[in-house]
Amino acid sequence: MDTKRRTFLRVLGAAGVAGLAGCTGTGGSGTRSDTETEGGGTSTTAGGATTGESGARPPTADRRLFLGHDVETIRGEITSGGVPKDGIPAIDDPQFASADEATVDPGDPVFGAVRDGEAKAYPQSILVWHEIVNDVLGGDPVAITYCPLTGTAQGFERGPVEFGTSGDLVNSNLVMYDRGTDSRWPQVIGTAVEGPMEGQSLREFRVVWTSWEHWRAFYPDTVVLTDETGFSRRYGSDPYGQYNPDGGSYTSDRTIFSPLVSDDRTHPKDVVVGTRTTEGALSFDKASLLDERVLRGAIGETDYVAVADPALETGYVYETSEKTTVTADGEGYRVDSETYAAADLPLERTLAFDGMWFAWAGFYPGIPYVE
Repeated sequence: MDTKRRTFLRVLGAAGVAGLAGCTGTGGSGTRSDTETEGGGTSTTAGGATTGESGARPPTADRRLFLGHDVETIRGEITSGGVPKDGIPAIDDPQFASADEATVDPGDPVFGAVRDGEAKAYPQSILVWHEIVNDVLGGDPVAITYCPLTGTAQGFERGPVEFGTSGDLVNSNLVMYDRGTDSRWPQVIGTAVEGPMEGQSLREFRVVWTSWEHWRAFYPDTVVLTDETGFSRRYGSDPYGQYNPDGGSYTSDRTIFSPLVSDDRTHPKDVVVGTRTTEGALSFDKASLLDERVLRGAIGETDYVAVADPALETGYVYETSEKTTVTADGEGYRVDSETYAAADLPLERTLAFDGMWFAWAGFYPGIPYVE
């Protein structure tokens, strides 16, 4: 797939489209591995509650993630995506097939996640119609989320509650709600901007945007989400275009909704690998990262290094220092005098994920952009 640009539709009233899915659709060793939660310290959750119980709360980090705008500004920019609450239905009873039984084409995008040795793949062709999967991974309740308009796939711990789609957007991004407190959570920022949990950030884990052939080769024992969702949807047809190869609506150079902030340092739909901590945010051009293998940036006075993982066509971001030498060494990376896999550098890894440039730039004005 083209990692430089993932673009999408500019035409809402396209002929022959009865209703659009996704964010505007109608209802129809000093490092953290992928099995660990990233982006937050100890968690808090309401004990003893059952899934969906009123008043139950999802686990949250003990420190809030950095926000590029104050909560009031983000809340004030929330707008209707054209559908009601739950008009885009989350998948609450996901069904899976083995890799051998999967009907996914090799080059199709999937969102892969691993926890405690359990690997699962979630095809983009299914999530484009649902945006949220309330699942259990490695024994832990999780939410796998995807917003087609911002090209962001993210994983959150959900504890005793489930997540649903609010029908609203901010900066073109999916606004989720939790079914315990009804708080509103824009996906990219992972922080509640309205409701009883306002100002708190969710606990997150890494979701990898890659192709089915790459994911299956790396995780041969993976299972894959099937289209047995309990809903009738045209899963073989993406209402926004296509990713294999990129075309149709995903090659538009416009956004349907105006971004919070415009930034023309690169094409608005160029894909970046972005990270945000409690102190700030940083982005790396994904195509450049896959080509150069190693890129460096900073959030304030703190240095970071991004490394490419050719096997999965993804990248990882680590906190580092100018004194630490990181260089590509075959398929791995030499850190000082030892060689490690891309996901296992002996450095503090920060949570990072793919997203369209306009989304990162809108949520985090003036964010460093490294290419």
